[in-house]
Amino acid sequence: MNNFSHKIISWYEVSGRKNLPWQKDITPYRVWLSEIMLQQTQVETVKPYFMRFLEKYPKIGDLACASTDDVLALWSGLGYYNRAKNLHKTSIIIHEDYQGAFPTCLDRLTELPGIGSSTAGAILSLSMGKRGVILDGNVKRVLSRFHLIEGYLEDKTTTDELWRHADRHTPAIETNVYTQGIMDLGATICKRSAPACSECPLVNRCGAHRYHMTEQIPRR
Repeated sequence: MNNFSHKIISWYEVSGRKNLPWQKDITPYRVWLSEIMLQQTQVETVKPYFMRFLEKYPKIGDLACASTDDVLALWSGLGYYNRAKNLHKTSIIIHEDYQGAFPTCLDRLTELPGIGSSTAGAILSLSMGKRGVILDGNVKRVLSRFHLIEGYLEDKTTTDELWRHADRHTPAIETNVYTQGIMDLGATICKRSAPACSECPLVNRCGAHRYHMTEQIPRR
């Protein structure tokens, strides 16, 4: 564990969020459902949808047996409807091909509809006790500011660099705590605008803070 990950874990233990709906009774199904819903969507918006989905489809088999129309109706208002379609497709594959259990390796997870490398990393680290690397929007913002990465997020060169940093900082132990911590740090402290740098555990080594570039990085 390097100094970066140690600081994030220590910060999360004291200041991180621990009462979000998907942080209770953690299972791969609940983590996966929350990760898909949280893509490009705010936490407060997702909360009621997450609870309604679990109420109607408490297990992945229940979701797999539902009709696409019913799933889309329950998703209505959350936007980006391909997420719901892929959610349903993946539930059917896991129910029929994997006897209702999520694959436990990265390659198998990323073969499933709608599950990219970052979502797969979250499932592995948060629900399976495995080392999984994530790179969602919040993590991109933390890493690009900390390492003073000035390239556009849409550029492959920038993305590849961010993945290298994400992999290097992800510890082999307490990966679940680190994963939740760095996501929380991006969501609550290293925010897109007006970041609370004085409350950040990484502030003393953050390149963007040092050069007064937190409003310019990450570039879009």
